[in-house]
Amino acid sequence: MNGSQSIYVVAGESSGDARGAELLRALKVEMPGLKILGAGGPQMQALADGPFLEWSGEAVVGIWDVLKKYGYFKSQMDRMLAEIEATQPTGLLLIDYPGFNLRLAKAAKARIPSLKTFFYISPQVWAWNQGRIPKMAEYLDLMLCIFPFEKDLYQASGLNTQCVGHPMLDTLAPLKTGQPRVENLVGLFPGSRDREVRRLFPVMLEAARRLSATQPGLRFEAPAANARVAAWMLDYMTARNFDPAFCRIGMDRFYPLVQEAAAGMVCSGTATLEAAYFGLPMLITYKVAPLTWAAGRLLVRIPHIGMPNVLAGRQIAPEFLQGAASPGRLAAAMHRLLADPAARQAQQSAFEEIIAGLGEPGAGVRAARAVAVALK
Repeated sequence: MNGSQSIYVVAGESSGDARGAELLRALKVEMPGLKILGAGGPQMQALADGPFLEWSGEAVVGIWDVLKKYGYFKSQMDRMLAEIEATQPTGLLLIDYPGFNLRLAKAAKARIPSLKTFFYISPQVWAWNQGRIPKMAEYLDLMLCIFPFEKDLYQASGLNTQCVGHPMLDTLAPLKTGQPRVENLVGLFPGSRDREVRRLFPVMLEAARRLSATQPGLRFEAPAANARVAAWMLDYMTARNFDPAFCRIGMDRFYPLVQEAAAGMVCSGTATLEAAYFGLPMLITYKVAPLTWAAGRLLVRIPHIGMPNVLAGRQIAPEFLQGAASPGRLAAAMHRLLADPAARQAQQSAFEEIIAGLGEPGAGVRAARAVAVALK
């Protein structure tokens, strides 16, 4: 392998930065002379050999968020395309973030037909637009998926696909504590993005207030993704006349709390699968802007949105979405879950089966090897 080869990598949020860094570290072992450039977060930037834009804090949720930042995303795409044309990399590796990255892949392939394009952590088009897959096959050379059922779906549409397993299996295993759960502790997990937290934390907090009125011995805790989110959550509690001790706000407490709590209310997304990995009995909830919800109802083609439920093909953890995500309904459902040890055990047993079905650790290494083979 000659040292002139290079790969342009793009990740748009912190989770993609972590997954991308895992892959790139393994890729440097497979291809020691490979140069890395692109855009992402600090973990990927530390591995770069060329121009690299800090760009991992650009998470948006829903149509309205995208429309408000359209000009910004357009300018960033133009800048990246110009850089790709100028540097002429051997490959283009897109990490998650499909709304932006699929458009970038299509435009880059149109400008440089010889460019080898790879997508890691396959977009969940099976949930909202399977008809898009054949079009993706026109500009992607390799799809690296993380769920076993995805491979046949993509392959059937003519898109070369490899299932490399879920990177979660590597990152979460060292975090297991083995501690027993605290019977009276309820976790509130409103998400990591500002907009998610602002929509869901007030609902979860009010549900906790109602639960506390009927079960005075309960304790509540919510993890915060960063200091800014923690400050907002504390300010919100103060403004609504909550005693700060009513719900502890813990920085970097997500992984300990999913293992300590007796049960939790969890924002739909990656957190639900991570919580399932640790066996947290849970309710799944989500709220978005009304425009986004209306559009989503037209597009989404699956009966559940919580990933544990999607993978199981049935509802394991109850889902409370949009209008159903009310304090009263969440409080009532959590009361039932806390009062029913058999229901909690049934969830935990189902979660074990789901996680076992995700395969073995080593996703980043397998993904790197697939990219290396394709680049040779």
